[in-house]
Amino acid sequence: MAEPAVPIGYGRGPGGLAAELRLDQDARRLYLAVVAEGGWVKAAEVLEGDRPALTRLLDLGLVRGLPGGTFYSAVSPRAFLGRAAGALRGRAAELLRRADEMPALLDELAHAYDTAPHRPAPGTGTVDTVVDMDSIRHRIAQLVADTTTEILTAQPGGDRPADHLAWAMAQDVPFLRGGGAMRTVYQPVARTDPATVAYAAAVAPHGARIRVLDEDFQRMLIFDRQVAVIPASADMGSAAFVSDPTAVELLVELFERDWQRAERVAWGSAHAAPDAGAVAARIARLLAGGLSRRAIAGRIGLSERTVAAHIARLRQDYEAETLYQLGWLMRGRGERG
Repeated sequence: MAEPAVPIGYGRGPGGLAAELRLDQDARRLYLAVVAEGGWVKAAEVLEGDRPALTRLLDLGLVRGLPGGTFYSAVSPRAFLGRAAGALRGRAAELLRRADEMPALLDELAHAYDTAPHRPAPGTGTVDTVVDMDSIRHRIAQLVADTTTEILTAQPGGDRPADHLAWAMAQDVPFLRGGGAMRTVYQPVARTDPATVAYAAAVAPHGARIRVLDEDFQRMLIFDRQVAVIPASADMGSAAFVSDPTAVELLVELFERDWQRAERVAWGSAHAAPDAGAVAARIARLLAGGLSRRAIAGRIGLSERTVAAHIARLRQDYEAETLYQLGWLMRGRGERG
């Protein structure tokens, strides 16, 4: 079916049919002036400053040029509306027809996508373990694309690689713009990582809600409360994709429990940054409690190198020669914390 013809005098200038009747003041004033002069005007009498308004009226079809190009004539708004409405209804009918055809055109592709290997359907009670990092990221990207209402994420630590955050933002912003809801829990160390703060400040205006919780909690991603992704190994090198309804419901309850205790943060403002020394203070408390450098790194989501740098500064502050001596000197601090 060919696109409906545009009535004579209803132009396709800037905006075309979508321009409708959004007349600016200059175009409205010129139309009224032409009508006041009897409904027509000589081309030679149109002032140079009125040329943009005349072009607007011609594009809309409220003024038409007469044969020879020496006169312009005003068109009755009622006649114009009748023709324009007919053209719009014809185009709407065409768009509806195309919309009705789309499912049939995509049936083969949709079937191939739904039956692809390693894509358990939500609610099937399966747990699928993926060990390749590229495959994990691909599967998560598929889940984000398929999600329609809500994404819940718990990310212990907070110093996520900048390229991971850029990848996440490329997925998250379109999802949020489309009306999706997203809630994320980080640990307080996230507030000291520039890349994480920048990510949070970028997605928050689109509706993302991100809080911090100064506790240990389970790393997880939950999509539409139907599929959850959790670590399948201590080194985060593999992931389990869980679609069992009971297991997913339990993980949602764990997330909601942590979310209620988490602290709100004004990302992008000066208040987003924690007090100076907050991370070092937490490392000090854990060190005084007897945890090793590796255990502390795992607990708060920092690299061992970063933790080692904080410990080196603490040893200098306490004038401790060994890690054992530092722990002993900080024992009272740990008991108070």
